[in-house]
Amino acid sequence: MIFYIEHPSPVGRLLLAASGQGLSGIYFEEHKHFKGKDGWQQASTQSAGWKHLQATAQQLDEYFAGRRTEFDVALDMTGTVFQRSVWQELSAIPFGASVSYAQHAQKLGNPKALRAVGAAIGKNPVSIIVPCHRVIGSSGAVTGYAGGVERKRFLLALEGVAVN
Repeated sequence: MIFYIEHPSPVGRLLLAASGQGLSGIYFEEHKHFKGKDGWQQASTQSAGWKHLQATAQQLDEYFAGRRTEFDVALDMTGTVFQRSVWQELSAIPFGASVSYAQHAQKLGNPKALRAVGAAIGKNPVSIIVPCHRVIGSSGAVTGYAGGVERKRFLLALEGVAVN
């Protein structure tokens, strides 16, 4: 079962979703790849995912206030083996840094899979915490983000990353 709460942030209201095992989603308003919350339940203090949702909300608040550079919430992300490998590598990009899509594909050992890597990055269900916003175009341009490029620009600026 997936439980959810809505949480205010500087990038708009976020929908936080979790199972009893961990955080399973962070979705922006008008999130490009969000399939909806059919079958989900609004969380209460007795919900199996409550502690994960509360920890996520607190850590996001700290991040937006400039007091957190790493997240340590438990994750319960659903995706293909390939997607999960792409997302795992995203987690290795440090706060305040960025890599290109081509560099990310190379780190995965598959530099020719650029489109597949980009598609997997776009379907990252845990934006911000699994920092897909840190992947930019080879020219340094801010491109593609399921929450919109203005949010991506905001997050990069928050982390002190200069982009085109």
